[in-house]
Amino acid sequence: MSAPINGTEGYAQEAPELFARYENIPAPEAHRAVLHFIPPAPADLLDIGAGTGRDAAWFAEMGHGVIAVEPVEAMRLGAMKLHPLPGIEWLDDSLPDLTRLRRRGRTFDLVMLTAVWMHLDAAERARAMPYLAALVANPGRIIMTLRHGPVPPGRRMFEVSAEETIALAEREGLRPTLIANRPSIQRENRANGVSWTTLSLVKV
Repeated sequence: MSAPINGTEGYAQEAPELFARYENIPAPEAHRAVLHFIPPAPADLLDIGAGTGRDAAWFAEMGHGVIAVEPVEAMRLGAMKLHPLPGIEWLDDSLPDLTRLRRRGRTFDLVMLTAVWMHLDAAERARAMPYLAALVANPGRIIMTLRHGPVPPGRRMFEVSAEETIALAEREGLRPTLIANRPSIQRENRANGVSWTTLSLVKV
């Protein structure tokens, strides 16, 4: 068995628990702060680190075309089974380089990174941001969430600030239009002091 990609440690082993946890939170509730930024359908959307497919399915049901990138096979195959929608194309690829995706030369009206960016270290984040910016259509935007708080055992996560992320984005022609902070929706994480920052970055 090959070693897990950096940042994906623990996800395959915990896949059943993660499906139960994530699918229990409706996508509109998870993304309440950015509902008004989701483009009208049909649009081309990219969901990086798509996990259980909850968000990809939500977008597809709206009438969007979605490429869902997920490097953990247990998550990707489970998501495909749970959400067998024709509007979703699943792709085995990973940050920071997104090599398979970038070969396609496509751009997207909306790029989503939900609970993903904190898995990259500082060098990986700096390497990834130009690639992300190149995937955004003009006009278009990136919506990402940044996790703050203690790291669960067995996971690879880093503390990431909104300030650093915005600085990296601005170098690539992405301007922040939203910085929203909130406690975790999950009760146990909230009790442990986990909080999130949601960023909207628009290509200018």
